[in-house]
Amino acid sequence: MTTTQPGPTKTQTTSSDVVEMAWDPITRIVGSLGIYAKVDFSQKRVVECHSTSSVFRGYSIFMKGKDPRDAHFITSRICGICGDNHATCSCYAQNMAYGVKPPHLGEWIVNLGEAAEYMFDHNIFQENLVGVDFCEKMVKETNPGVLEQANRTEAPHAADHGYRTIGDIMRALNPFEGEFYREALQVSRWTREMFCLMEGRHVHPSTLYPGGVGTTATIQLFTDYLTRLMRYVEFMKRVVPMHDDLFDFFYQALPGYEEVGRRRVLLGCWGSFQDPEACNFSYRDMSEWGRKMFVTPGVVVDGQLVTNDLVDINLGIRILLGHSYYQDWEDQELFVTRDPLGNPVDRRHPWNQHTLPQPQKRDFDGAYSWVMSPRWFDGTDHLALDTGGGPIARLWATALSGLVDIGYVKATGHSVLIHLPRTALKPEVTFEWKIPQWSNAIERDRARTYFQAYAAACALHFVEQALAEVRAGRTKTWEPFEVPDEGIGCGFTEAVRGVLSHHLVIRDGKIANYHPYPPTPWNANPRDVYGTPGPYEDAVQNTPIFEENDREHFKGIDIMRAVRSFDPCLPCGVHMSLGRGKVLKKLHTPTAAPEPLAQ
Repeated sequence: MTTTQPGPTKTQTTSSDVVEMAWDPITRIVGSLGIYAKVDFSQKRVVECHSTSSVFRGYSIFMKGKDPRDAHFITSRICGICGDNHATCSCYAQNMAYGVKPPHLGEWIVNLGEAAEYMFDHNIFQENLVGVDFCEKMVKETNPGVLEQANRTEAPHAADHGYRTIGDIMRALNPFEGEFYREALQVSRWTREMFCLMEGRHVHPSTLYPGGVGTTATIQLFTDYLTRLMRYVEFMKRVVPMHDDLFDFFYQALPGYEEVGRRRVLLGCWGSFQDPEACNFSYRDMSEWGRKMFVTPGVVVDGQLVTNDLVDINLGIRILLGHSYYQDWEDQELFVTRDPLGNPVDRRHPWNQHTLPQPQKRDFDGAYSWVMSPRWFDGTDHLALDTGGGPIARLWATALSGLVDIGYVKATGHSVLIHLPRTALKPEVTFEWKIPQWSNAIERDRARTYFQAYAAACALHFVEQALAEVRAGRTKTWEPFEVPDEGIGCGFTEAVRGVLSHHLVIRDGKIANYHPYPPTPWNANPRDVYGTPGPYEDAVQNTPIFEENDREHFKGIDIMRAVRSFDPCLPCGVHMSLGRGKVLKKLHTPTAAPEPLAQ
């Protein structure tokens, strides 16, 4: 059994040692992401990288004219992986546009659903997808010397997770055969069940609406959730130390490995888990209730917190084109000139974006991707923020802000403390995620493990709050609303792999403009109009090559680890509308009524 994707395509040798290579499609995700790189084998380094998306995304086009109350059902179908994140974010945007505040219990249920989604998706990606990059079979194919060392290296936290050596951990991660790989699949079932208890269906919620949820809240409902959650909490007490041992080993075994996938610290987090006590979804109060989220929003530049104000974050978003397959909208209509606080709104803000596709042949000197180039404008520079796959940005922004303190989780200003209570087989434990030295492949993956524990700890708090509401007789979960003839709204949350925003404009009671911006455009974008590479491109360029294979047998594992550390997901880039429909081929035109079927 091979554990790697098919080897890279060698397109052209540009010198005796620099070779053009392509990984298209990148495996273990939806197959519309391609990485095109030039590798200098004499220097063992990637010297150039381009990230491409080969399929058009058209939701912003066919949302126009729809009833805004359908927005969350439609945008949920953007993705078959994180559809519930889109539905949630759309409901947040609608709540703002309609001026509706859901009941407290409704928001606790939404939080519990989102926490279950984080636990589910991060678990299955970390253990069953990205984990394969670190398994025994993969390491044997690419770095046999490292595997030999792993088999000789005692795992420092063996008593916590049960694997004596690092080699044993790698064997447990082997796909389909490894003990831990199979266990993680079972765990993903618990977390999916937890989500369905709260929102009816995964991944397209059936009980989630603007104004709250249609879920019937009972003591039994939350007890069923809690029993599964406690199993997951016990699981995480093994997972965190196991991954710490594995990732620390790579730094030890391969000095300089911190440079793989490393880029400047430019992280964006839009915040997650609303506090019903603070959040009224009013734009005028967004700065205040945004800071009360249980995952704090923030922009982190060179390790420093620039802002955790959602109004500032919103107004700073710019959508640039650069090397993407679209026409400019410089001469198009402005939908929103000022926000509800009177601040000017830029033409390149999502509220004012027009999507004008311009298909053409791929040209790395011209246009080469269907992904636009979102940037965050700090008043001077258009910053190419990334999400780091989601968790590293969330934990970094939360840690620096120092605002979260709910017993189970606490932000200290330089770290995040995660307290997991006693479970059936293990005592209570407190993990500390510390702000790392680098934003690189290993630290993105490590943060994903810690955020699984963070989401579980938050869910324990949410269950307690939801049960308190039910026991007090406050069982209302939905608030009625009316759709205005004119209105605007914006929703901010964190999809599993990072920042997610939905911007909505209503005219004559219908959607006039709608732009969802998930993590993929922020991470996978091409060079912008200023020539700034997108985050995938930036993270891969200059990545050193530690793989032991020669040029003829090169797998590109270090490049794949760099890209997959961002948890790439391209479903958000694979949709198109044919308008009213188009007959592609007429197979049969009946001339008479069909004969009845035989009984």
